[in-house]
Amino acid sequence: MDKLQSFVSEQLKTDVPQFEVGDTVVVHNKIKEGNRERVQLFEGLVIAKKNGGISESFTVRHVAYGVGVEKTFPLHSPKVEKVEVIRHGKVRRAKLYYIRDRVGKASKVKEKL
Repeated sequence: MDKLQSFVSEQLKTDVPQFEVGDTVVVHNKIKEGNRERVQLFEGLVIAKKNGGISESFTVRHVAYGVGVEKTFPLHSPKVEKVEVIRHGKVRRAKLYYIRDRVGKASKVKEKL
């Protein structure tokens, strides 16, 4: 078990920003196209965080051209280059799945001051 624990601790990222559910973030995601690699930005609201440790993941949602898009990112994946926090949201729940049913201003989250 000690070898597994040491391997996991090597893979964990140390420069992860502190963000919670309800925050608006920009995820810098590495995309491989053919033989070249580029960074694609995905900005949206964090609606869920799961687990902890090496398997920690978070789900980001935003609306593009009238269609809701959700992506789940593994936090400690080498494909996720960095996560920037744009604003902190004021929420009272651990999962914001109800945002999926909201349209327009009703889908906004107040900013924490």
